[in-house]
Amino acid sequence: MRSRTHFILVSLCLGALTACTSSAAAPETTSPTTEAPATTTIAVESSTTTTEPDLPKFPLTGTDIVDPVTADRPAIIVKIDNAPGARPQTGMSKADIVYEENVEQWTRFAAVFHSQGSDPVGPIRSGRTQDINLGTSLDHPLLVWSGGNNTVTSLINKSELVNMSVSAAGPNGGYYRSTDKKAPHNLFTKLSDIWALDEGRGGRPPAQFEYLAKSTPFTGEPMNGVKLKMDGAMKASWSWDSTTGTYLRNHEDKPHLEADGTRVSTNNVVVIVCDYKTSVADSRSPEAQTTGSGVVWVFSNGQYLEGEWNRADSRSPWVFTAADGSPIALTPGRTWVELIREGQAVVVPAGAELSSVPWPGSQK
Repeated sequence: MRSRTHFILVSLCLGALTACTSSAAAPETTSPTTEAPATTTIAVESSTTTTEPDLPKFPLTGTDIVDPVTADRPAIIVKIDNAPGARPQTGMSKADIVYEENVEQWTRFAAVFHSQGSDPVGPIRSGRTQDINLGTSLDHPLLVWSGGNNTVTSLINKSELVNMSVSAAGPNGGYYRSTDKKAPHNLFTKLSDIWALDEGRGGRPPAQFEYLAKSTPFTGEPMNGVKLKMDGAMKASWSWDSTTGTYLRNHEDKPHLEADGTRVSTNNVVVIVCDYKTSVADSRSPEAQTTGSGVVWVFSNGQYLEGEWNRADSRSPWVFTAADGSPIALTPGRTWVELIREGQAVVVPAGAELSSVPWPGSQK
């Protein structure tokens, strides 16, 4: 709206009584002179400023809520396979948060869905004990997985995660085997079916990270991205794409594509350096230690900050702190978290090609 200027015009009024003569017999009368109070002419400028309303946010992305019903549903964690026979996967680019974990070989993804879903999603594989610590802070999320050994299954059932495995979900869980992949890399489901089975058991997830205001850009040191060499033969990288405003993922030296041709991308890449211990469920299975503290690398908006991560317990969100003690908040949007051992990642400087930076050295 254009500003309009209104002027208040005030006149100074001086009244004087005029002598009136009616007839010769009438006495001459004179009214006393009266003076109106003096006022000042003032110019008043009226303006209207339009500000964008501060809308409620989706907790796992920091973006505006467009559908309150969607915002009130529980989070779903889907265990997605990353073995060679599982690629290309389906649905990961619609997840609010993706955790990439070291497992016995290659890696596995714990994809967290809330603001949007995916029909279908997969391939779905078994869970690990490390998923319990990661998922507890989401307030009873629904766990979509193919199942696990007796110890893992028992621990999941005793945890605050809601078991939505093939057997637990039953015939209405939407699970099916695709024909374009070989078992065990061909199990899929529809998240709309999983949400329909919730029956109020899951809660609306709280925020896991701190987010910047929409108009505040993430600032740090310009950096192109990061290269990862995790357990087994898994090599992947992320590079900043200023055209889309996202980080694009490569598997080894090729674009990481989903089944429909979508390039795997994210708004934030968070590299968590953590210890791995042996799982109580299987001596061959590593378990990421995601409570405590350690080194964190945060990539957002083509920038990079190194700091410290802290997580008091399994019910607590992640807290990132820069070297100067200030909090590190993320760009609103999707976030991919790499749970690495020390030495499994190297940064790619701004202006450098991915191929010019060697893969990380020997694993610890």
